[in-house]
Amino acid sequence: MSTESGSLADRLRWARERAFVGRSTELAVFRQALAGCADAPAVIYVHGPGGVGKSTLLRRFADESRDAGRPVVEVNGRLIDPSPAGFESEVAGAPADAVLLIDAFEHCQGLEVWLHDRFLPSLAQQTLVVLAGREGPSPTWTSSLAWSELLAVMPLGDLDLPEAERLLELRNVAPAVRGQVLGFAGGHPLALSLAASVAVGGDGASWAPTPDVLTVLLSQLVGEVPTQVHRLALEVAAHAMTTTEGLLRAVVGHERGAEMFTWLRRLPFADWGRQGMFLHDMVSDAVDADLRWRDPQGYEEMHRRVGHHLLEQARTASPAAALVAIRELSYLKRYGPMGSYFQMRREGDFHEDTLHPGDHDAVRRLIMQAEGPESAAIVAFWLERQPEAFWIYRDTVTGEPAAFMTWLRLPEPRADEMAADPVLAQAWEHVARTSPLRPGEHVMLARFLVYPPAYYEVSPVLHLMQLRICADWIRSAGLAWSFIISPYPQLWGRLMEHLGHEQATSLAWPNGHTYTLFACDWRITPLSIWFDRTQPGGLADEVPAPAVDALSATLTRSDFDAAVRDALRDWHRHDALAANPLCQARMITIQPGYSAEHAVQMLRELLTDAVDTMSADPREVKLHRVLATTYFHRVPNQTVAAERLSLPYSTYRRHLHRALERVCELLWKRETAERSLPVPHP
Repeated sequence: MSTESGSLADRLRWARERAFVGRSTELAVFRQALAGCADAPAVIYVHGPGGVGKSTLLRRFADESRDAGRPVVEVNGRLIDPSPAGFESEVAGAPADAVLLIDAFEHCQGLEVWLHDRFLPSLAQQTLVVLAGREGPSPTWTSSLAWSELLAVMPLGDLDLPEAERLLELRNVAPAVRGQVLGFAGGHPLALSLAASVAVGGDGASWAPTPDVLTVLLSQLVGEVPTQVHRLALEVAAHAMTTTEGLLRAVVGHERGAEMFTWLRRLPFADWGRQGMFLHDMVSDAVDADLRWRDPQGYEEMHRRVGHHLLEQARTASPAAALVAIRELSYLKRYGPMGSYFQMRREGDFHEDTLHPGDHDAVRRLIMQAEGPESAAIVAFWLERQPEAFWIYRDTVTGEPAAFMTWLRLPEPRADEMAADPVLAQAWEHVARTSPLRPGEHVMLARFLVYPPAYYEVSPVLHLMQLRICADWIRSAGLAWSFIISPYPQLWGRLMEHLGHEQATSLAWPNGHTYTLFACDWRITPLSIWFDRTQPGGLADEVPAPAVDALSATLTRSDFDAAVRDALRDWHRHDALAANPLCQARMITIQPGYSAEHAVQMLRELLTDAVDTMSADPREVKLHRVLATTYFHRVPNQTVAAERLSLPYSTYRRHLHRALERVCELLWKRETAERSLPVPHP
């Protein structure tokens, strides 16, 4: 290809061809498929670790497809809405002879079975599909006889030595230091490219690697940026999910935004898609962590500017575009003390949808499984009164409802609604007591967030619900109060406080849970101030442990009994047990060999001892069975526990009430005794 004339795209294409090395086997398979040869695959699945060259290979596939006159459709799994509808919108209108290239598939891996079962079989016979991701194909593909003739799996590894040497030669690395660079980076394409970017600027005599490849390379690359504005642009790109000229203008200034975007795109670890430019994951993680360590104040200011830009995008965009901005806002939270709530390792297994007429039975089944008949009656009321408040989270493979959220919009207190729903009544009482509504204002209440396999736990489904809730916080005109319910205030309290929601009310429920409402008055918390209060924080923020003596002194008998009930409910949740005040109770701390790291184990042993004590008394054996079945045997709810015990639900509830009273009594005696009984501890 000549570079004397032609468009900029032609010159970029020539540069890519010149820099491409290796992958001859993979190219041969792709060319056969492109030509429609007999026995050629219809689907190619490329997989390998980060930085191994998957995206580079797909760009080469795209170039060769266009040379062959084939239309190319490129999808980046990192940037799409990870749902069937989101994926289909990316490829809508693709011609029958298109080459469909799906990169970063690990970011929407949950769509794999849906692609295998539904989407791919619906394509025209001429369509060629290439998927590239970090994970290999599931056994669903590889064990299928039907797919065995249509699928080619390409595990992508490091370049061999001649290929790696050729890459360094093309990057103008001095021959004298190529051996040192190869010893440092091996055949890993990204490490070689980064090393070449550094070594090419040296004196040609030496190049000194250290054991920490990426950190050292990045520190040298960042140190070579032309100005502080370039450094800031790099840090923005590392912090944000995607970077656009608009975002850069908001952070580095209107006059330099376009210039910085062009500079970033030329970096060897930058890539781009329809939504904008982004850095390779390993690079962005290292750059972001370096800034947080080196300049915490600068990091917070950059985070604030990025967040305010995305906040404005979310507030003013169309509904579909707004959720993209909300997802990018959520991405900013992936580090710091709140990171565990926002780091979703896998997405795409579930997607959000509206309530359909045929979903009512599934919603009733889910609430019965998770919370029991009392909550089911309230859900039935809201299905009739406000069906538009229900969001359904469907299994991507089957399309069936796997979870639901009831996100109520409430313009005024109504007697029949408060009579039907005690939690709603508590919310309105809190509003009336603290700051009533003014004309034109409303309340929003996240009344049910139900996903039975991970009930109110951190999960991809709860993350989707959080995105929806956050979107309405930001976009709902006239929002005065928002409320979120949780049976696990210890688990969610830190996040709620971080998001400006304070613990407002609590209500014991017949299923054994005590539900806490967290509340925020948005009239005294403008959005910009709210966002500024939700900084990600330092790399290793630590929450100070409460003083044992002070905490123990606050445990009245009623507090103690509530903590025992919580501990039994949270028996299988180490994090919730660790936050239970009983871990600092006297009956724990005076045991021989006590230490904070063993407190959860010692608490479990005391609870087990107390429950097992009942099995020795014939009059209390049935109480022991009820407690053991309900709390130790992982039943999903009390309705199932009653069925397993072959008891009518009313009888089961009566036995459970007596059993809880008895175990609280036994443990209170230990707590207030002169000397607690020793607990065996290894």
